[in-house]
Amino acid sequence: MLPPDDSMLRARRQRVAAALRPVLGDAVLLVHAGTAIPLPENTDQTYPFFSHTEYAYLAGSEGERGLVAFDPQAPDGDAWETFVPALTESERVWEGRTQAAGTLLLHLQGWLAARAGRPVVHLGARPPDQPMDVRTTNAREHLRHARRPKDADELRRLREAAACTTAGYARLPALLRPGVTERAIQIELEAEFQRAGGSGTGYGTIIGAGSNAAVLHFAPSERVLREGDFVLVDAGARVDRYVCDVTRTYVVGGPPSPFQRELHALVASVLHQAIARCRPGREWREIHLAAAEDICAGLVDLGLMRGAPADLVNREAHTLFFPHGLGHLVGLGVRDASGTLPGRTADPRPALRTLRCDLPLAEGYVITVEPGIYFIPALLEDPRRRERYADCVRWDRVDPLLPLGGVRLEENVLITADAPEVLTAAIPLSPSL
Repeated sequence: MLPPDDSMLRARRQRVAAALRPVLGDAVLLVHAGTAIPLPENTDQTYPFFSHTEYAYLAGSEGERGLVAFDPQAPDGDAWETFVPALTESERVWEGRTQAAGTLLLHLQGWLAARAGRPVVHLGARPPDQPMDVRTTNAREHLRHARRPKDADELRRLREAAACTTAGYARLPALLRPGVTERAIQIELEAEFQRAGGSGTGYGTIIGAGSNAAVLHFAPSERVLREGDFVLVDAGARVDRYVCDVTRTYVVGGPPSPFQRELHALVASVLHQAIARCRPGREWREIHLAAAEDICAGLVDLGLMRGAPADLVNREAHTLFFPHGLGHLVGLGVRDASGTLPGRTADPRPALRTLRCDLPLAEGYVITVEPGIYFIPALLEDPRRRERYADCVRWDRVDPLLPLGGVRLEENVLITADAPEVLTAAIPLSPSL
């Protein structure tokens, strides 16, 4: 991970210091990077290592076993210290590592001794013997909130991740043909992300054809695409640690059926309306509920539901077809810094239990907007749900659609003082629809 320039890192730390000083009081803060986890039965290899996001943000780099220390009572210029482990000969010889910049970790005890008697709060990859007390919880909430607006360096990397993702999706039209497997599409898509300059994928790629398109986190299989299948692709490139998260849904082979076209157009309409609502100060929960109403209104128009959209949402009937939240923040990883405002408790309304964010949007946030409509047998064949929604779902019309799968469309949206900016707008919603 390439570090930001010194002035950017200083500004980042100053913003975090202002947020944390009232919370920490006389406590000092240690933010741990974490350690690599060995592979089973293999003593010299580990799982891929990523520093805890709180450490990566404050250090501006990766750093196994590293630590960032903060003294809220010191002036800004002396408040922060980055500690790094001394490299061993084995790490130099076998892995070719070079010594990371920072104060060697062996000096940490001296730093703490100079602040003896003051409480210590641990964040990042906290040691397992450290309790999660109220002060720690509050510090984590305020640090997460301070990280939500993206600075110029972060936006540069997010734009690069979007460009790499765009290059990958540009390969899809030539790949989506009968006889190709979901797995083969995954291989070509991810390779193109990296050919375009990506560091890798931002998360596990999701590719589902036919009924698999209704499985929200479907891992690509050897299933062969058939003509007329919906194919849902949810994938994004990563640049350093910064992630793009995009979903598109296509139809294989010939032209879509009239219903496929209408369903895709409905989800696209909900997407555009939701993006238009993404303005500073707007509560994300209200944007989610408005999207749920738009989905219900569309399903009523398609003859699959009955009733007033607002009433259907209040009864949670929309969760039969739209069972997830409208989106989440992205940054140093997928869903990075999502959640609630510091001190805010989750909204108790059942219709909001799937939200990954519950906060007002602010300038500088980057958030996904990802409405979807799915035909999920586990939900739609459940006898209790069929009884509960007998009066508002046209089950006789829904049942033949169960093998269809679903449609999801997802953009990454930057909140600005003016109109929202869609960072992934260069990726067509669907070349065949």
